[in-house]
Amino acid sequence: MNYIKGKIRNIIYQNKDNGYVVAVFRVKETNDNKMLEYVNKTVTITGNFLDINTEETYILQGNPLKHERFGFQYKVDSYEKEALSTKDAIIEFLASPLVKGCGEKSAQNIVETLGLDAIKIIKEDAKALLNVPGLTENKAKTIRDSLLAYSDADDSLLKLKELGFSVADATKIYKKYQEQTKYIIESNLYIICEILDFDKVDNIFKLYHDQTDIIRVKACLLESMKRLSFNNGDTYYYEPEIKDNLKKEFDIVLDSDTFDEVIYELEKENKIVIEKDKFYLIEYYEAERDITNNLYSLSNTKNTPIYDFETEILELENQSQVKYNSDQKNAIRKALENKITIISGGPGTGKTTIINAIVKLYIKMHDYNYMESLANIALLAPTGRASKKMSMATNMPAKTIHRYLKWNKDTNNFGINEFHKSMENLIIVDEMSMIDLNLFNALLKGIRNNVQLILVGDVFQLPSVGAGLVLNDLIESDLFTFCPLEKIYRQSANSYIPYLALEIKNKDLAEDFTSRKDDYNFLESESKHIKEMIRKICLMSKEKGLNENDIQVLAPMYKGENGIDNLNVILQDLFNPPNPSKEELKIGDITYRENDKVLQLLNNPDCNVFNGDIGFIRKIIKKGNHNKDMIIIDFEGNKVEYSKEDMREIKHAYAITIHKSQGSEFPHVILPISLSYYKMLYNKLIYTGVSRAKKSLVIIGEAKAFMMAVNNDYSSTRKTTLKDKLVHKFLKTDS
Repeated sequence: MNYIKGKIRNIIYQNKDNGYVVAVFRVKETNDNKMLEYVNKTVTITGNFLDINTEETYILQGNPLKHERFGFQYKVDSYEKEALSTKDAIIEFLASPLVKGCGEKSAQNIVETLGLDAIKIIKEDAKALLNVPGLTENKAKTIRDSLLAYSDADDSLLKLKELGFSVADATKIYKKYQEQTKYIIESNLYIICEILDFDKVDNIFKLYHDQTDIIRVKACLLESMKRLSFNNGDTYYYEPEIKDNLKKEFDIVLDSDTFDEVIYELEKENKIVIEKDKFYLIEYYEAERDITNNLYSLSNTKNTPIYDFETEILELENQSQVKYNSDQKNAIRKALENKITIISGGPGTGKTTIINAIVKLYIKMHDYNYMESLANIALLAPTGRASKKMSMATNMPAKTIHRYLKWNKDTNNFGINEFHKSMENLIIVDEMSMIDLNLFNALLKGIRNNVQLILVGDVFQLPSVGAGLVLNDLIESDLFTFCPLEKIYRQSANSYIPYLALEIKNKDLAEDFTSRKDDYNFLESESKHIKEMIRKICLMSKEKGLNENDIQVLAPMYKGENGIDNLNVILQDLFNPPNPSKEELKIGDITYRENDKVLQLLNNPDCNVFNGDIGFIRKIIKKGNHNKDMIIIDFEGNKVEYSKEDMREIKHAYAITIHKSQGSEFPHVILPISLSYYKMLYNKLIYTGVSRAKKSLVIIGEAKAFMMAVNNDYSSTRKTTLKDKLVHKFLKTDS
């Protein structure tokens, strides 16, 4: 393979996280004809390095490239450090800043005493340096420790590269595990799955071990259980489904005896829990247990009763010019009187209005000024858009749960936890249906027992992406104050959206569900014409003064003729066509353009952007800071800088999935419905999509497909035991 050999002269840029480096390199030697003219000259190099310094000679394998803006560069694919083979080179290395405690005189003495194999001898024999004149025991230890620490990184990197990991992945692994890397390589490579994709690690493991190696079987069984939870939302599993999924995912077939043996070992390692015939991953078992214990502790603390509620609510009605119905009044009162209250209702039933009333009355009850209100009340939601909606309704700040709990993306830990609890006295959580078992567990760990907890949501919406069925289990346990909201408030005399949602929920569509209403239109269309109809409606809407901020297309899936990926291409061309004044950047098959509407896919609390947030690309800077492409995205005033690599967290948002729309409302929603979506046509999905529309809803597609979706309970009930644990704990302890 072609190489260049030489030394680093200057480091221009270095990313400490992934090891990416831009540096000036002086070429001493090469076997590449294209590089001969650069011998004894400097070139710019780019690549991933675990550790890089100006003291050593490097052999770099890669290819020369001509960059249109920055000229000639050498792209490094892999590298190694030249072995120290001469007396002068070894002395120079030992006397360099890389080896602590060793000056030039000591270095000369070491080589004179131990010879050309000095470094190897020192690493292998802890007492070797004691034979060198002039070295104290403490100095000898410092030199040896420094050599061991320095060489450990190189040895680990070399071993990881030999196994088949890329330099970037090897760097990531060593930065995470440091001196433990060698142990992990030798004992259980699957530990690395904490930071790398399981299939990538598994494929490398299989190159050097038997596919039925017990280490692999255990790792694959655990991964199989995790994938069951991800796909189905279950918190436990039965033996047959674990075996079936293990065969499906990894082609591993276990007889009963071997299965029992593997399960026994995993149970001893505290990675799974078995109760009767149920098998839990430890994280879900402990989450259900901890939620149960924390809710029990919280419900057993006393609360201050409300005085003269009728007078207070009447005064609030006059101030706010709102008339609450009996269900709403009951929900407001119960929320203020009880430690734990659950409020659930569909679109148009006034959940946001109730949250606003609770906040205002709570502040008045406690005679808080504004700053005291901020210190004592926390308004939370699972998504950024849902938290902003709460904030606008109450004129109080609201946060995502991840931000409130001070989530660390790198460690996946929360700064607010059982050891460092929050100080607020009233916590209101909106969009509870979206909150999974682990996140709810983290929230309960981070709040004190004397808090009042109010959980608001729509139990009929889509369940959380993560495992569990928290809101449903809490309601079904019948242990907490529950306030259902049934009455729908019309937005106009012919308003239909909230009633359509109710009809979908009850699987009882009106005969005229395809008839046009003030805020609703059903346009029948064959599947092959849906894309064009969406384009025409958006074009007409645009001519009426609406823009991509007003209109949101929601679809069930990404792929297919009428999938989100195809729709986004069409809608980008309509709302944000190419223009010489707009910079573009192509990433894979996708072209991003200034003014594009985009969706954040992952939580990033450091930048205050969260899964489901929608923003606009304001600036694309080609080869900006550190010779890298930069994209500036504006999330409602919060401008966040993205690198090209960061754009994996972003998708176009002219059309988004119904799942990603949860927790949001949009003025005008277009909802395509086609038999081509058959895998995703089920009741709760369509209900959630319809209930996102605030001012108008247009459904385009086949009435047959829509009716099929309304009557399809494809979204099967998840297997959880949170309700059972709650009932057992509360009834057993109270009896």
